[in-house]
Amino acid sequence: MTAPEIRPATEADLAAITEIYEHAVRYGTATFELIPPDLAEMTRRFRALVDGGFPYLVATVDGRVIGYAYAGPYRPRPAYRFTVENSVYLQPAIQRRGIGLHLMQRLIAECEARGYRQMIAVIGDSANAGSIGVHARTGFQMIGTHPDVGFKFGRWLDTVMMQRPLGEGSTTLPSDGA
Repeated sequence: MTAPEIRPATEADLAAITEIYEHAVRYGTATFELIPPDLAEMTRRFRALVDGGFPYLVATVDGRVIGYAYAGPYRPRPAYRFTVENSVYLQPAIQRRGIGLHLMQRLIAECEARGYRQMIAVIGDSANAGSIGVHARTGFQMIGTHPDVGFKFGRWLDTVMMQRPLGEGSTTLPSDGA
């Protein structure tokens, strides 16, 4: 496989992003959504993140979107404004080829450039070794597991919490000082 290009996502990429996410919803446990959102909803979500100044990236090979990653607000309260939560999804056929790692590395760099200080990963299913491994390889530490908090495909699922500092992390005060 040719090395992927990692670039900012555009609205033209959303049909492929929607298709990748639909597969994850229907067949995977990385997301706890049960009904795949349609293109209109994925477009609304994309615009909310991009308009909010958050990074949203795609990985492409020969111009075809094969994966995507984005960061968004961890929680809505203002004290969390320096913390983001990340998401990464890949086409099933290209998983375990290092593309998720490339997306995560670029996403981390983009978040650091925007002044964020912490990144949280909320990983669906404690058996999701691929995602846990990619996060560990990009500097995330295990924070803990919420056992049996989701129910999908007739079984209870855990969520794994991982976290990594961005840039100066908590070693200095943010520029707004508040």
